[in-house]
Amino acid sequence: MDEGIKGINDPNEILFISFVSMLYNSGIQQLGKIMNPITGKINKDLAGVQSTIEILKMLDTKTDGNLTENEKNVLQSSLSNLQLNYVEEIEDEKKKESSSTDEVKEEEQENKV
Repeated sequence: MDEGIKGINDPNEILFISFVSMLYNSGIQQLGKIMNPITGKINKDLAGVQSTIEILKMLDTKTDGNLTENEKNVLQSSLSNLQLNYVEEIEDEKKKESSSTDEVKEEEQENKV
């Protein structure tokens, strides 16, 4: 995400993009896509990433009309990428739950026979 910082001279723009990038990286970590640098482990925190997405949405709403094109692009791409990955993770969780429920039903049927 830091590719948006090259060639920027405005310190506030650099800080804004860095802040959005920190939130994005936190969200990717919460999705279990990258390792937590403190624990050295990969963990999922879907409630946490949902909060991170809400924070990015709030930033988008509150800064509407006040961002440079570069800032807006970084914010929008970070937000949409996290949202898409979040939906994929939720769908994967539902498939796992459904699959494990089906396996339990099959075992119950086999035990009845």
